Amino acid sequence: MVMPSGVTPAPAAIPPRKQPDDTTAPDTDVPRIVPRRNTGRRLTAALALLLFVMVLNSVVRNDAFQWNVVGRYFTTAAVLDGLLLSLWLTAVVMVLGFLIGTVLAVMRLSANPVLRTLSWGYIWIFRSTPLLVQLLFWFNIGALYPTLGLGVPFGPQFVTVQTVNLLGPTLTAVIGLTLHESAYAAEVVRGGILSVDSGQTEAAQALGLSRRRTLRRIVVPQAMRSIVPTAGNMLIGTLKGTSIVSVLAVHDLLYSVQLIYNQTYQIIPLLMVATLWYIAVTTALSIAQFYVERHYARGNSRALPPTPLQRVHGNLTALRLWLRRATAADARPVIGGDR
Repeated sequence: MVMPSGVTPAPAAIPPRKQPDDTTAPDTDVPRIVPRRNTGRRLTAALALLLFVMVLNSVVRNDAFQWNVVGRYFTTAAVLDGLLLSLWLTAVVMVLGFLIGTVLAVMRLSANPVLRTLSWGYIWIFRSTPLLVQLLFWFNIGALYPTLGLGVPFGPQFVTVQTVNLLGPTLTAVIGLTLHESAYAAEVVRGGILSVDSGQTEAAQALGLSRRRTLRRIVVPQAMRSIVPTAGNMLIGTLKGTSIVSVLAVHDLLYSVQLIYNQTYQIIPLLMVATLWYIAVTTALSIAQFYVERHYARGNSRALPPTPLQRVHGNLTALRLWLRRATAADARPVIGGDR
């Protein structure tokens, strides 16, 4: 049949596709995704947990530790007085050490070559000498300088005092520990200042801020993110390092414990008393360090690190959801036969 010009033939009708005659019900059972089982990791964790339980059991059930004696002397007046003196020494040394260390760090970064050299020499000397040697040196400073005076340089002295009467054991410990810690604090502060991008200082100078204000308002707050973790380690190290002043007969925690076991001859339980107090105070300082780090991390990350309570709450929530899913999966009926 010939179609007139300009008329398009209609397309042929497409027959409908025959649907398969399948009377089988669709399988609605969705397979569960099972995570990979890491047998080696679980076995290692089980062995580590077993070893920890064995060690803990050997400590708790060992009669040689005399836990009844530990409990008896744990809160005695002599031990608590020694603990307070150790805490006081730690606080004074850390405050004075970081004050002097900050000045030394600024001198080390100064453009003045004299200040840089003096700061470097101070840090070099006190970091190169063992702490015990420094304490013994300051304790015997009277052999080198029997008297100390105040007057005109290279001239007459108006006030003089005997060194032996001026420097007692406690003051000697404060001076020795402070001078030693300030050398390390100077490097900690200097490293924190250098960790701040130089663009921050250039931007402050472009805004017309003074060098002192730039250091105080811009550089130091950002440097604290690098300073706080190391300073926390120094604080804990200083707390434990105060035990070395017992060689100067300073009545710190360790020396107080030594005085007791020299009379009772119960060495192990009294040493455990000192150990438990050091562990307790160190734990408290570690928790405080975490919150200080979290405070200075506010401008560095959008989400702050979770606190220990938030971590426990998150773990409990995850465990509750996992138990709920496991219960729902076990109660779900299987359609299409058992596979």
